[in-house]
Amino acid sequence: MRTPLIAGNWKMNGDLALIDEFADALGAAALPQGVQVALALPFPYLSAARERLPATVLLGAQTLNPAESGAFTGEVAGSMLKDVGMTLVLVGHSERRSLYGEDDAAVLARVNAALASGLTPVLCIGEALEEREAGESERVVLGQLEAVFSELSAEARARLVVAYEPVWAIGTGRTASPEQAQAMHAAIRARLGEWSASLADAMQLLYGGSMKAANAAELLAQPDIDGGLVGGASLQVDEFLAICQSAG
Repeated sequence: MRTPLIAGNWKMNGDLALIDEFADALGAAALPQGVQVALALPFPYLSAARERLPATVLLGAQTLNPAESGAFTGEVAGSMLKDVGMTLVLVGHSERRSLYGEDDAAVLARVNAALASGLTPVLCIGEALEEREAGESERVVLGQLEAVFSELSAEARARLVVAYEPVWAIGTGRTASPEQAQAMHAAIRARLGEWSASLADAMQLLYGGSMKAANAAELLAQPDIDGGLVGGASLQVDEFLAICQSAG
């Protein structure tokens, strides 16, 4: 039985007041037994979040630099994230790929850096609208998966989490139907099974396309969807808690 994981991605949003709001709510809420809760926050708030949020909430950053240290002004290394109590880091988010030119090689380098620092990489993969309309969804998504997993050892593969984020359903108000989301998650799990049946069985696969309280239960009921990478809804305490409740 895979542990459900609900991970919020605040992107470049939030402030200390919102962290305090979440700290109060998560400290008081009775979350479902066995559901993991995580938040990926902007760099300036990571230390404050670790101090204020319950220890049961996993925390992470939204990216990292693949180098251990050096003359990379404005960048953050995996060891620095680990040093301030982070557990995970997003890698290959669609906005990093499209806005900052991170290709498969750059994503792989960041996965390796995260693993070397003892962090859990949350590998984000997904297709754009034009790729879906051209019938290329599975080729694109599985290609992004293979670009990373084919270069890792069996031990390293088992340390990742995978988030499927259809780019056409991020911040657009559109959401993949539960059937569409399940079909892609099933294809991802089947490809993982070609490397190892145990890897496929154990891998947490998250859905990351405009999950919110209104659709979370139906999405999370799908057999191959193990949680969510939640964007806009993770900035609203009540909405995020409702999604967490849906995972129980």
